Amino acid sequence: MSTAPLLLVSMPQMADPNFARTVVLLCDYTDQGAFGFVVNRQMSEPAWQLIRTEPPVRIDPDVRLWVGGPVDLQRTWVLMSEAQGPEDEQREISPGVLLSVSRELTLQLLQAPPSSRARVRVGYAGWGPGQLDKELAASAWLTTGVDPGLIFGVPADEMWETAIRRLGAEPAALQTSSGVH
Repeated sequence: MSTAPLLLVSMPQMADPNFARTVVLLCDYTDQGAFGFVVNRQMSEPAWQLIRTEPPVRIDPDVRLWVGGPVDLQRTWVLMSEAQGPEDEQREISPGVLLSVSRELTLQLLQAPPSSRARVRVGYAGWGPGQLDKELAASAWLTTGVDPGLIFGVPADEMWETAIRRLGAEPAALQTSSGVH
């Protein structure tokens, strides 16, 4: 497998509900493990019902959070298509995809109307040493290059199927054997 960054696209037999029908932006992949974010899971509840800030801020009623993964659900991250906020609190994952840990930027995004170019995520996806290697060997994931147009331009509920079709496969035709993960 090529090294990160790349996109992981779950196979239909993925049994883990955290990753069924997901597209994951894999940011880091080393012998110490792997780190990334689910990019196609938007929460149905408005952010104002879930977020409490000190001091309190007025959160735009239309803003929704995105689930980045099942690990550390108390932490927020911003995935964005162009640089925003403090430079020392962001890094480019791939051209057109940046990651920020800025609390200031997170608060700005929560108070503004929703943007398709910057999304607040809670949690992340993580794998221990060798864990992702085993999942890849078990054909749990398809891999493809990072595509900002897919991450920021395709509706969340269409992203998984779109990613598979862009790989030249038909989602219904993929093997649906016993589950993995």
